[in-house]
Amino acid sequence: MNRLYKFICLFAFLVGIFSSCSRTKEERSRILKIYNWADYIDESVLDDFPKWYKEQTGEDVRIIYQVFDINEIMLTKIERGHEDFDLVCPSEYIIERMLKKNLLLPIDRNFGKTPDYINNVSPYIREQLDKLSQPGRKATDYVVAYMWGTAGLLYNKKFMSREEAMSWDCLWNPDYKGKILMKDSYRDAYGTAIIYAHAKQLADGTITVEELMNDNSPEAIALAEKYLKQMKPNIAGWEADFGKEMMTKNKAWLNLTWSGDAVWAMEEADAVGVDLDYEVPLEGSNIWYDGWVIPKYAHNVKAASYFIDYICRPDIALKNMDANGYVSAVATSEILEAKIDTTITQYSDLSYFFGPEADSIQINPVQYPDIKVVERCAMIRDFGDETELVLEMWSRVKGDNLNTWIVLLIFSVFGILFIWMIVQKIRKYKQQKHHRRRRKRWYK
Repeated sequence: MNRLYKFICLFAFLVGIFSSCSRTKEERSRILKIYNWADYIDESVLDDFPKWYKEQTGEDVRIIYQVFDINEIMLTKIERGHEDFDLVCPSEYIIERMLKKNLLLPIDRNFGKTPDYINNVSPYIREQLDKLSQPGRKATDYVVAYMWGTAGLLYNKKFMSREEAMSWDCLWNPDYKGKILMKDSYRDAYGTAIIYAHAKQLADGTITVEELMNDNSPEAIALAEKYLKQMKPNIAGWEADFGKEMMTKNKAWLNLTWSGDAVWAMEEADAVGVDLDYEVPLEGSNIWYDGWVIPKYAHNVKAASYFIDYICRPDIALKNMDANGYVSAVATSEILEAKIDTTITQYSDLSYFFGPEADSIQINPVQYPDIKVVERCAMIRDFGDETELVLEMWSRVKGDNLNTWIVLLIFSVFGILFIWMIVQKIRKYKQQKHHRRRRKRWYK
């Protein structure tokens, strides 16, 4: 009887475990885990997707949404932590690294009755991303572009002229000391410094922006460090997201930032009477691309693929653009029509992005750079094993930002605290000694 009882208990225990595992697996298949940059999507898109997915597939799905601020943090969670995110949105050089390390799954474009909206992505963007391809792995089988833009200078027109902002030289100008903010992005900082250091060679046409930004030789790293340290006394702060707000409040005059942040800041500043503008310096700069990928540890590849398809619908692309100020990779006639602004006096050549009919259009030049701007920019590639050397350089540049007097002040404070602790211990020891003497006299 005792054996029978034990057998029934063991059977019930095993049934409980297996049923629990089954429920967990079933629940996970109805969850879509997304890891994206902060403030990079219209929240209503996340709210509406489950209903659309149910209409397309007949299946329920719930979104778990998390954000990151730095590409490398996201990559560490995937590569070392084996986090089971179904979708992440890295930048181009991280996408290349993930392809090299076989960390991505191909996107399943078998959408059944649902239209394949992924084809709405501009052929120009697809061509750029395919430069990241690895042997046996074509990049655009694993990534669909989401947003793209340039790195440049957001500046306050009250304190700076357009001519000054058209060169990286202004970052090294002591007249702007304490009024400059810079993105806490080692890639953009490195590219800016190395381009500025070779301004003459670029003007002569003896070297290209692409060659410079992707030169990770010890000599190039040392040169970038030299120029960044020369610039550093002018920098008021390294920012991940607060720069655009500081610019709208006149607390900074110049910000090395991304075009999407510039659009947001210019709109906010205009509402409070602050006149900001944005330029990509003539020496050249970084043109970047963020894209959706499915990590190899994903558990819901189907929902992830459908979400990518959903994001590429023109109406959804417009929602996201309006929400974050950045430019969608989607290049349909609906997007072009919605973005043409006849109040803009400048005409831009966007034929490279929208097609030949867009060779002279009135459109926001910060969001959609003219072909001449694009031609002086280049995409940053993965530095591979040399990444650590560049990161070490970046740490050295940022690490000694403190002025000597601040360092002395810190040491002085710690010294005073140490002396105070010693004095307190001595005082406590004397008090205890005094109490022991009193007790001895009392017993006598």
